[in-house]
Amino acid sequence: MPDFRQAIRDHIHADEGACLRALIKTADIPAMALANIQGRATALVEDIRQAPRQGLMEVFLNEYGLSTDEGIALMTLAEALLRVPDASTIDALIDDKITPANWGRHLGHSSSSLVNASTWALLLTGKVLDDTAPGLAGHLRGALKRLGEPVIRKAVARAMREMGHQFVLGRDMDEAMRRAKAKEAEGFGYSYDMLGEAAMTAADAENYFQSYHRAIRAIARNSHAAHPADNPGISVKLSALFPRYEFAQHKRVMAELVPRLLDLA
Repeated sequence: MPDFRQAIRDHIHADEGACLRALIKTADIPAMALANIQGRATALVEDIRQAPRQGLMEVFLNEYGLSTDEGIALMTLAEALLRVPDASTIDALIDDKITPANWGRHLGHSSSSLVNASTWALLLTGKVLDDTAPGLAGHLRGALKRLGEPVIRKAVARAMREMGHQFVLGRDMDEAMRRAKAKEAEGFGYSYDMLGEAAMTAADAENYFQSYHRAIRAIARNSHAAHPADNPGISVKLSALFPRYEFAQHKRVMAELVPRLLDLA
């Protein structure tokens, strides 16, 4: 076995460009394999785009993709809004993400009237929230902003929940599996993920552990196929099961996390 630690020491002051070029060579994919990957990926994307019925989220993302500043702002807002606890922070977050974006350049571009109407709403919201105009206009916008913030907050929260439904199947496993039934009837399979990345405290780790237990029991109730691959699955994040999931805590990880993982397995 190579001495990885010695290799790290040998490269402590190595030229970054030279190291990167050497690593890229080791990661090369054979031309035939690369062509097969590209061909299959292209076919999958073409099949999706030619589908007779696109969902609202697909139509929306056609206009506001992650290659645009506006798409990134919306996705950031959708991801962050559900975690914000108080109204004033929600207002500040909405103001930060919606006001600077150039919604006007998306007007009338989409084939969906609903997406075009949403663009108008975002444009008007941005203008209402922008109270930087000089003189009387600025004061009037400031007053309108204060009066309109509760309405804007509720509308944006509702819209973000609708977006969230495209990426989050449910608040718990029972709800998620109910929503999954329609696609499962078409032959789709699911591997579920818990929201959240890591436990910060022992109490967090215990909560995640119990949540995984409940989720696995719910999956078991809905698993009827003989082969495990034909039943729903779940991804378990090791960092969610132990608050000090790091190399320096190797002994504690092995002593405390591994038994929890075995219990879940």
